[in-house]
Amino acid sequence: MNHPAPNLPPEALVAQGPALLELHADGVAHIRLNRPEAANGLNIELLKALHEVVMQVHGDGRVRAVLITGEGKNFCAGGDVHTFLSKGEDLPNYIRVATVYLQLIAAGLMRLNPPVVSAVQGFAAGGGGMGLVCSSDFVVAAESAKFLAGATRVAMVPDAGVSVTLTQLVGLRRATEILMLNPVITAPEAREMGLITRVVPDERLAEEALALARQLAAGAPAALANTKRLLWSGIGQGVEAVMPEENQTQAVLSGMADAREGLTAVIEKRAPRFVGR
Repeated sequence: MNHPAPNLPPEALVAQGPALLELHADGVAHIRLNRPEAANGLNIELLKALHEVVMQVHGDGRVRAVLITGEGKNFCAGGDVHTFLSKGEDLPNYIRVATVYLQLIAAGLMRLNPPVVSAVQGFAAGGGGMGLVCSSDFVVAAESAKFLAGATRVAMVPDAGVSVTLTQLVGLRRATEILMLNPVITAPEAREMGLITRVVPDERLAEEALALARQLAAGAPAALANTKRLLWSGIGQGVEAVMPEENQTQAVLSGMADAREGLTAVIEKRAPRFVGR
């Protein structure tokens, strides 16, 4: 397969609303949180729209990698506290719906075949911001970015699976500190503790995150998808429990043309050309 030049303009798949979606010619699907006036705070309208675009990506065989960004100064400030407070005594009913959508989004990102890259500027906070960060496969953050759990600060608990995913990323002691004391974590601190993948200069965030997504999009799709599945499915399992699944998957992948192409490229000392078969 010859991939089109990456500098071609992307195709707009969802061009308006609180969550936008476009597809680059090289297979990178770009999801944009589009409530900059509310720091991309997650209300039900944004959650519904985000779930819809994640499902659209899930059903699009052209997608080879996913990039998630937030419009404006902040990646995502978590749940929309102004909306929450306005619900008064009806808040539990609103929260029940919102958290189910957030759960579906986080699980959807983990179960997408293509790897997911999130690019964080400003704040990634609350169940939304931290939830998206913890359910992404790669996170690139601007040097000035900040991370905050925040749930217990408003007398609630973490959601989007963060009580498990954050512990896997940073360890139990650090996760307990983050979730109960709500420190503001800088990007270098987040990188040091394993919460994120890379820290880049602010002005290079968009460029570096897209470059990483494009690097992943050029990889062997089935190998990356199955590696991602094994990693997420392995949480909570013992080493010996996952080995049979690894072995079975390895046998299947080794029969694909991409495996033969990868081996040939190593021998011929050239870049592989993966086709997804």
